[in-house]
Amino acid sequence: MAEQLFSKEEKSIIEAAIHAAERETSGEIQVHIESHCKIDVLDRAAEVFEMLKMHKTQNRNAVLFYLAVDDHKFAILGDAGINRVVPKDFWENIKEEMALHFRQGKYTEGLRKGIEMSGQQLQSHFPYDQKGDENELPDEISFG
Repeated sequence: MAEQLFSKEEKSIIEAAIHAAERETSGEIQVHIESHCKIDVLDRAAEVFEMLKMHKTQNRNAVLFYLAVDDHKFAILGDAGINRVVPKDFWENIKEEMALHFRQGKYTEGLRKGIEMSGQQLQSHFPYDQKGDENELPDEISFG
């Protein structure tokens, strides 16, 4: 079971990275972790994105980090509002950095780094608004 692969401390590290990233951007970040992905990883990420209702953010600026640990698959999926304003290869550097950590079995560090990089890059397109920004999606990791 995917949830058992992460200690309480590791979950806290990932969730702290989400909190920190969301203090820099109005974008919303969620992490979903499963053991297996039996279909194309982007198709599964899209299913999870919809299941978590991530497409309902006001600015359509949610990001999903999807990870199928046992199958060694992962995807980063940004909503339409993000994809409208960022270059096509926006997620590639983040994915490459995460993959370096994942290949070493360092899933927590890979997710932490990817979330951090995502928050930094989204800041220029979706800056944090202290007066009007609200946390539209939960920051806790979801497991499948």
